[in-house]
Amino acid sequence: MIELSQDEFEDLVGEALDTIPPELTAHMRNVVIVVEDEAPERGLLGLYQGVPLTERGDWYAGVLPDHISIYRKEILEICDTPDDVVEEVRITVVHEIAHHFGIDDRRLHELGY
Repeated sequence: MIELSQDEFEDLVGEALDTIPPELTAHMRNVVIVVEDEAPERGLLGLYQGVPLTERGDWYAGVLPDHISIYRKEILEICDTPDDVVEEVRITVVHEIAHHFGIDDRRLHELGY
């Protein structure tokens, strides 16, 4: 297992976020992205909890922010090299942000995420 501090891992998440095109990030509304050490279940690398943009309507007001969690220990556990960590963080961040945009797991897997 690769060892990275919380700060080092958060930097990787920030770098992954920087690769998201501004045309997309401009549409990210009411969403927070956090790094957590422990996943609620083994093997879970990230988790999106919220209302995807495609499902928001006139009723959507006063709602708590969507929450994207990236699970540090789970990602580090499956990686063999620092480069693996960078790539897995990028894939996980993109995957969870895609859920915010309403893209489901089936489509993401077809796209390689």
